[in-house]
Amino acid sequence: MIVVGYTADRFGQAALEHGISEAELRGTDLFVINATSGESYVDSRFAGEEQVHDVEARLQECGVAYQLTQPVGVDAADELLSAMERDDAQLLVVGIRHRSPVGKLLLGSVAQKLILECPKPVLAVKPAEE
Repeated sequence: MIVVGYTADRFGQAALEHGISEAELRGTDLFVINATSGESYVDSRFAGEEQVHDVEARLQECGVAYQLTQPVGVDAADELLSAMERDDAQLLVVGIRHRSPVGKLLLGSVAQKLILECPKPVLAVKPAEE
């Protein structure tokens, strides 16, 4: 199983596409997680109904078996790390973004936590146009 940390932006789209490629290459399924802590009224990285429909359409189109979940009230990194503890989890795919030095100092990075703490391989990707 390939675990994808999906966000409703171009970074999440890059993670999804690379996750699909890895699942096809390895002959396995996908577990797509789009989590939010729910601490803010609007979380721009949490997929809305239309975005979820688009993701499911893409997953159905590629023909890879998948599960899509949207847990609310959780830490995204912890949710992904928990999924990677499953015996059938082979690879975690996450989108990464450039952060300024100040941003690195003030804000924790989900991707950084995942890369450092995940017990299995992590594929960190970025959109091609960045």
